[in-house]
Parts: sequence; C-alpha cells; structure tokens
Amino acid sequence: MRTVDAAGLKIGDEHPPRIMGVLNVSKESPYDPSVFDDPGEAAEYVDTELIDQGADIVDIGLESANKRFEVLSAEQELERLDTAVETLESLSGDAVFSIETRYHEVADAALSRGFDMVNDICGFADPEMPRICEEHDVAVGKMASPPDLERPGAIEDVDDIYDALSLNGFTDKTIVDPAFGGWSEEKTIEDDRETFRRLREFRGLGYPILVSINRKNFLRQVADRSTEEALPVSLAATSMAVERGAHVIRTHDVAETRDAALIGHEFARSRVRGHDAGDVAVEELDVTTPREAERHLNRLGVADAGDVAADAVVRVFELRGLSDADVGALSAAAAEAGTTVVSGATTDADRSVLADGDGTPEAVADEGAPGRSVLLFGTPGALGNLTGALTGGTDALSGAVETIAGAGR
Repeated sequence: MRTVDAAGLKIGDEHPPRIMGVLNVSKESPYDPSVFDDPGEAAEYVDTELIDQGADIVDIGLESANKRFEVLSAEQELERLDTAVETLESLSGDAVFSIETRYHEVADAALSRGFDMVNDICGFADPEMPRICEEHDVAVGKMASPPDLERPGAIEDVDDIYDALSLNGFTDKTIVDPAFGGWSEEKTIEDDRETFRRLREFRGLGYPILVSINRKNFLRQVADRSTEEALPVSLAATSMAVERGAHVIRTHDVAETRDAALIGHEFARSRVRGHDAGDVAVEELDVTTPREAERHLNRLGVADAGDVAADAVVRVFELRGLSDADVGALSAAAAEAGTTVVSGATTDADRSVLADGDGTPEAVADEGAPGRSVLLFGTPGALGNLTGALTGGTDALSGAVETIAGAGR
C-alpha cells in the first residue's frame, strides 16, 4: 500500500486516518449547513466548523452531484470558482484544500489559483484529468464511475466498482473512492452494504481509500433513522471503515467523525512492515478472505489467481457432538485433504455446552450420547476437499462437512 503525499499531508497505512470536511458553493446542494455563496461566511464556516474541529482536508464543491439536478458544464463550474478561491483567501486556518470537479479545465484552474488537491467524482471519465494532476503533482481522489461525465458513481455491482476504479489508470498520488450512495436509480441499499462488507478488497488496488458514508441511506435504514438522527450510525460505520482499511473519511460531522476514526485506527489489526539489511520491503497484507487475496494476486499479474487465493487464508470451525467414530473419520479425511483437526476429550462441560447450544438436551442426556468437540483448521481450498476425502462417520458428520466445504469464499 503506497503512501500519498497531499501537499505535505501523508495519507496511508502508516499514518492516522484523515478527515475531509465539506464546503459547497452550490446553492442546489442538499445539505444546507455546508452551503454558502458568500466567501466571508464560507471562510468562517471552514475555519470554525471544519478546520478547528479537526478537518485535515477541506473539499469544496462547485455543484451538487445529486442525480436529480442537471450537470453543469465546465464553463458553468468555472463561473463559480471565484467564490471558492475568495473563500481560500479569507481563511485563517490551515488544511489541504481539495476542489471537487469532473473536468480537467476546472481542476487546472483551481490548482493554479491555490487549491492543493482534486476530488474527481467521475473517476477520470475526463481522460485529461490524470495528466493535469500529474503536471501539478497533486493528490487526486478518484471515485468509481462509468466513462460518462454525466453519471458519477452510477455503478452497482462491487466487482464493477472495483474495475471502474482502473478507468484511465492511476497517478502516483491517487486515492480511490468506491462511491457509496444512491448515484443511480439502479443502485440499491444492499449494493452499498455489500460494498462496505467487501471494503478490504479495494486495498488490492494498492492505493489509499477514501470513503464518503456520512448519514448515507444504507446505514440509516439499519437503525430506522432520519438524516438528522443518523450521526450515531455514521460514527459506528466510520470506525469499521477505518478498521477495514479506509484512510480518508469525507464527512459533514468533522469533530465526531474524527473521534470515531481514531478509535477504528487504534484497534485495527497490527501489520508487519519494514526493510531488511538489503532494503527489501516487507508488508503484511490485510487479507481475511480468498477474494481479498485474489485482488492482490491480480495486481501482481499472477496466473490462476483464484486457485492460488483459495489457499491464502485459514478458516477455523468448531464441530460439537461428535462420536469417537466421527472424530476418527474426520481426522483421516483432514489428513488427506490437507486440513488440521484438534480434538478435545468428552467432558460433562462439553455435554452441557452441546445441550445449551443446539437445543436438544434430550439427546445429550441419553446414555452414550456423543459429546466430543473438535476444531477444524484449513484453507478454503483444502476444506473444499474434505467432502471427497470423507469415507466414514455418520450422516450428520457428512452434512456438517458439506456445510463447511460450501462456506467457500
């Protein structure tokens, strides 16, 4: 995972999560508290409500990207740029200032007039955007979008979102954004939830990740909250997003989001990084599923990445209530399939756990009822071989093995 330098602000695994506050100079933007057309009032808002509250980056939008509104042309955005530049000139606080646009002409003008970074909501649908960002040597947020300047974020399937982020390549200072939110009529709340569940996969691109999840529908609906009531669900998701590998959190609720992000960062898993005496870089990848491993393998151009990824992680299952014959049959199958079985002895405690756990205390109470517990360790590839390797045991064991083998990726 590379580290991106955004005007001196380091963004990546080895640095704290960064908070991106939002200012809009577009009267049509839906979130009223962040909308201003007077540079003085806008500057006061940025200083007191964003920078003073902990924003590392301030993202300034010239138009609303809401699909309900007509898309402004580059010329129309440029007409609004003066307000944004005057706001920057009126500020007393210090941050990285990002211009949200889809047009390379607007990005070029903004970067020439004091902006530090670009947030491209159409993900390089304008093929000149990466060139402009490279010429100015600036960081650029790249939101997953189709190759259409009028349809930002209009992709539903997680795999398509992943692929869209590669549109027209990357700059050395790209930050990827999987585009949470209702960017198209076809995109569902479940699409966003699946993207969030699989957020670690986007680490396979090798670039820092930006997420914009503040008070989004896919979170609000879980707790049945209105937009005004949705701050707690946003904060919970923020901690989870950072723990899963997000580096920049875009939000209207800066102070609270900063705290939530720091909690996620503090309790994220530790990853080994370093260099040996020969200056060989070492990085432990954050991989919990074969699909996440496959993303990294694809990045390296590995052939048969899916097959290789099936042996990249280990899963652990506990089976309870096994007879001695079942344990023997499972152990033999595990040895053949390349998995590991660790067996515990039959104890009164095991029988009690079994009775409480599966709701059939009568069976456990019978004399001679099975009560052995085992832990089964293996990669998904090896676990998938268990069914063919199992030649003995009860029908119940066969069913359990099929369940485990079918758990897949």
